[in-house]
Amino acid sequence: MRRGWINSCLVWGLLLLLSGTSWAAEFDSAKLATIREKMQRYVDEHLIAGAVTVIGSKDGIASIEAVGQQNIEASQAMPKDALFRIASMTKPITAMGIMLLVEEKKLSVDDPVEKYLPEFAGQKLVVSREGGNVKLDAPARPITIRDLLTHTSGLPGGFPAPHGDLYFKRQLTLKQAVEVSAKQPLDFAPGSKWAYCNAGIDTLGRIIEVVSGQSYESFLAQRIFEPLGMKDTTFYPTDEQLQRLAGLYEQKEGKLKYIAYSLLGPTRDAKHPIPAGGLYSTGADIAKLYQLMLLKGSNGPVKILTADSVAEMTKVQTGKLECGFTPGMGFGYGWAVVRQPSGVHTMLSAGTYGHGGAFGTQGWVDPQQDLFVILMIQRVGLQNADGSDLRRDLQMVAVNALKKP
Repeated sequence: MRRGWINSCLVWGLLLLLSGTSWAAEFDSAKLATIREKMQRYVDEHLIAGAVTVIGSKDGIASIEAVGQQNIEASQAMPKDALFRIASMTKPITAMGIMLLVEEKKLSVDDPVEKYLPEFAGQKLVVSREGGNVKLDAPARPITIRDLLTHTSGLPGGFPAPHGDLYFKRQLTLKQAVEVSAKQPLDFAPGSKWAYCNAGIDTLGRIIEVVSGQSYESFLAQRIFEPLGMKDTTFYPTDEQLQRLAGLYEQKEGKLKYIAYSLLGPTRDAKHPIPAGGLYSTGADIAKLYQLMLLKGSNGPVKILTADSVAEMTKVQTGKLECGFTPGMGFGYGWAVVRQPSGVHTMLSAGTYGHGGAFGTQGWVDPQQDLFVILMIQRVGLQNADGSDLRRDLQMVAVNALKKP
């Protein structure tokens, strides 16, 4: 009897695998309940002030927990709807905006950037640097939108003087910031290497503006955030939202110290949304986005992307180039993709995709296991947040809580 049951399960599993259908996730609530204890340990060790964690599937949120404090100095407990600077978790959302325009046939990922932004015409490539002499030449081809999406454009990652101070205070407009980037010579031939590049993602934001005729932030709000009910996802938080903003901390001499961070403000007179990393959001809002991705771009009557666009965005587009901040990674369009599970990815499946942020936030979507995992914290100086023990522990609990068929 037992052998027959096992054989039946194996046959059914093979049929699902061949049909491309994943198991519908079910969770063990008792195992999910251990998340609080796991995260509280990091609060007690003064590694983080607090955290919001979210676990879910294509059916929605299975667990949302808040531990620790939103603000240590004010003794404010961390609420589940706390607002976080998600920094580079903005990048995949910017890429989604580009894919919306691809679907409307208003652009192609293989179009040269200069087709939409003429200031990129005639760019030069650094051929050699000897002493103080820099030799420049024309690249074999211009950079494309695909290069920007995959961090293979060759655009320098930093922001040059004397414009850097204005950029980091958000006093340049998106148009002005991209015009400065366009004047910089490329560090390498387009498509030949991978190098994480904020300027490239900002450039995508400017392309969205030029092609759509809307401001970048209005386009994303109208086409993604409002349809999905992501009411707390914004580049410019309101006074009410700022009351829920989690404090940003660094660790000094074993204790957490609050710090102000000017780049993401919040500044009332900010002129630059920062497509590479300017969003604020909540765990519940990001869960809506990740649920949509597991549902291949449509959630009932809400249709954001086609299944084909989701597939293109979330498959490895960088070939065998060495990518990312942890081993075994590739890159899709805006998303980091697990090419070979290892290290912090061991419990996840090949093809899992996601992104982290500069302040320790993490979010990952595993279609094969019908699972998303979100970690919201606010820490600077956290050594390799992409490979942190916090992330590993949360992912392990989530995967172990899945009820296997």
